[in-house]
Amino acid sequence: MERWKGRVALVTGASVGIGAAVARALVQHGMKVVGCARSVDKIEKLAAECQSAGYPGILIPYKCDLCSEEEILSMFSAIKTLHQGVDVCINNAGLARPESLLSGQTDGWRTMIDVNILALSICTREAYQSMKERNVDDGHIININSMSGHRVVPNSVIHFYSATKYAVTALTEGLRQELREAKTHIRASCISPGLVETEFAFRLHDKNPEQAAATYESIKCLKAEDIASAIIFVLSAPPHMQIGDIQICPVEQAS
Repeated sequence: MERWKGRVALVTGASVGIGAAVARALVQHGMKVVGCARSVDKIEKLAAECQSAGYPGILIPYKCDLCSEEEILSMFSAIKTLHQGVDVCINNAGLARPESLLSGQTDGWRTMIDVNILALSICTREAYQSMKERNVDDGHIININSMSGHRVVPNSVIHFYSATKYAVTALTEGLRQELREAKTHIRASCISPGLVETEFAFRLHDKNPEQAAATYESIKCLKAEDIASAIIFVLSAPPHMQIGDIQICPVEQAS
């Protein structure tokens, strides 16, 4: 991670869960981390904690609604003005709404598409353009996917969510192919976690907190820090190594 010290990483969805753990880990390794979310109160608190702990990097909170392309473009413009540009892009933000295929609400489907697919793609495009215009040839784009992007479980409330994550699987592979065609050494990787104990289930089952809690009580889940460790592993890989898709599951979770 030595070569990343002082360089800029963007982490989307950095206020809680995996995003917050990743932001903290990157700051611990000396990076300038722009952490974005719709609400930045928790990111500001995390930034203060990182500073108090004496970590060598810095966490910069940025308020951004990823459903708005205008706000995403404004964020990248601000990063260019204040920090030159993005060297690492961690597309972490993602959500699930309990909208089945047979009776789901279109608004819920649209929100999942906007965040899980379009925002990821816009951030990827802008991060690449930022690297290209500064002749950064060793940048890295990492998509936080899901095991739901590789298999469909018999649970109707996450079938549409699973479709968006299958899209992330395809987008990441397509990105790798386009980067090779562009003859750049910028790399693209994908982390696909199984069940991670975060606020994810509580947001999915926002009207049934008991059901959400039960999700995490059934087995020993992964922790957000486990996924952050995987990202550090990916970023630490030598320049000649392309790490594609890492699938990480709790031992007790069926594949």
